[in-house]
Amino acid sequence: MKVAARMRHVVKTCAPEDSLSEAARIMWEADLGCLPVVDEERRVIAMITDRDICMAAYTRGLALRDLRVYSAMSDEVVACRPDNSLADVERMMAKAQVRRIPVIDRDRRLVGIISLADIATEAQPIKIPLTAPGVARTLASITERRWAGALAAG
Repeated sequence: MKVAARMRHVVKTCAPEDSLSEAARIMWEADLGCLPVVDEERRVIAMITDRDICMAAYTRGLALRDLRVYSAMSDEVVACRPDNSLADVERMMAKAQVRRIPVIDRDRRLVGIISLADIATEAQPIKIPLTAPGVARTLASITERRWAGALAAG
């Protein structure tokens, strides 16, 4: 199955110049954990998570209204295309340790978003052979602590 069949077409976004307060408000009102950051032409340039916002406020000691999205966003974007397979996206999520991936067109313009939950809900009804175990592996990879190896070594 292709991403186009499962992706969400209506996607909340923010701009790099928006305040972190505005990004947090959008996430709160839409019950989201992250937002694609887009430029004036709706090209995806970054992602920002609720954790990025919290950590920026904590480490800088400033109010969210005084901080801009560009100061906390992750500029390394993992994105997919509508014609990618769900299995491909599952692997991308596991490798990048993310739960959501923006779906872009050839010009990097946002056309949707797909989440691990979207893939997981698809696996059950049609019995995709490798997706259910893949979702479990992807979730395990995403939730693995990135610094766990450093603790074991130290």
